[in-house]
Amino acid sequence: MTPVPTKEVTTEPRPPARTDRAVITAWSAVSPYGMGRAAYAEGITGRRPTESVPDPAAWQTPDAAACLVPGFDIRQILGRAGTRTMDRAMGLAVTAVRELFEEAEADERPVTRGAGTALVLGTTLGSAASQQNFSRASYLGEKPYDVPAQLMPNTLMNSPAGASAIRFGLKGPNTTVAGGRPTALLALAYARRLLAAGRAERALVGAVEEYSGARSWLERHSRGADEEQTAPLGEGCAVLLIEPADTLPEDRPALAELLAIDVRVDVRGDLPGTLRESVRHALAESGVDPAEVWAASGGGLSGDAGDHEQALLTELFGHEAATRAACHELIGDTASAQAAFQLAAVLVTAGADPASAGRAAVITSVDREGLVACGVLRLLGGAR
Repeated sequence: MTPVPTKEVTTEPRPPARTDRAVITAWSAVSPYGMGRAAYAEGITGRRPTESVPDPAAWQTPDAAACLVPGFDIRQILGRAGTRTMDRAMGLAVTAVRELFEEAEADERPVTRGAGTALVLGTTLGSAASQQNFSRASYLGEKPYDVPAQLMPNTLMNSPAGASAIRFGLKGPNTTVAGGRPTALLALAYARRLLAAGRAERALVGAVEEYSGARSWLERHSRGADEEQTAPLGEGCAVLLIEPADTLPEDRPALAELLAIDVRVDVRGDLPGTLRESVRHALAESGVDPAEVWAASGGGLSGDAGDHEQALLTELFGHEAATRAACHELIGDTASAQAAFQLAAVLVTAGADPASAGRAAVITSVDREGLVACGVLRLLGGAR
């Protein structure tokens, strides 16, 4: 019998896994304070409230107050090309990404796009309004399939991330994360894994939430019996640039290092206890002593869970640290974008106080469905 020749199998070598520290090097936001990093920083520093009365005819909501991005008209802000079918969530995300790129260029520290740049964006649903309107059309049309087909992509929760990547040529991994209020911390953890595995050279990480009558209705009907609305609904998008510390361009400062992110689900019916365990685990993993914590920012969930969260941060880190970078009562309840705005508020507050450099910051978030997350940062103040 003639032996069958064996074929040599060759495989491309995989890039080595990265072990570099992940650092935040830039950020921007579209918020109830307006467009860009400077508007958000000015509002947070001045502790300026953003509450206004939404027009019932325009918003079709009974809310007496909301925290809206002022003057946000998608086609005026982004132009007419490619925006005809954009919904508000897509517009907010695309604008926030644009602001980060333009601000980096204005600082003469441009951010590279292309295949090496990932985008990890958090959201609750994408656009609740788009989903509701599309579903309604199937009932109102002459036939169930008489729906506006061009708007179907807007019903997908990954449409804001997809639209942002397409518009700015971000060809690296494109991921949408939905995890309730802690979503931005989940997105940060995911992006850090992408960098550690060498799947991306840098990542834009953030979360977006729109205001709409549909979201207002969902919020009112999903609150627990103990949850009084302590802040009006807000909206916006905050985005951060995450890069490995060892490959930073020489001219790019590092604002904060990601030391630890702990995510867990309360399966015992003891949300305060689960949060306490999460904070302790994150501090232990990062090697941070509670006395080192300069700022601790809670997510501002209304009701008993939010009260316990704030009480725990005060107990562990003191009243001053637990209130130093609060933003929830200023910009409203931004749901899945809340933790991203918390991070931005910590960076704003730290940037105004040189004493924060070298200290730690803690970001926590709890969701009414039982998801808990805690992130620990080392504030670097622009150091390498």
